[in-house]
Amino acid sequence: MKQVLYSKSAVKIVRRMPSNEANRIASKIEQFAVDPESLANNITGIAGTDYIRLRVGDWRVIIRESDSTIYIDKIATRGGAYDKR
Repeated sequence: MKQVLYSKSAVKIVRRMPSNEANRIASKIEQFAVDPESLANNITGIAGTDYIRLRVGDWRVIIRESDSTIYIDKIATRGGAYDKR
């Protein structure tokens, strides 16, 4: 399992959202950390960047990945996820 680190802005968003949504997003991130292939249809690279996108319902989780770490850069709704990071 890879280590998961959250940016300050991602933590701020998670704290403000309803707990059921936050738990759902956290479980998908944990599932991705344990087995990235299990969410293959919800993971896509973002063109022109080193980021990948995890889709969780109407939410998008913008991720950077290294050998041992997953860095959660941004969590946003569909419309705002692809704005300037």
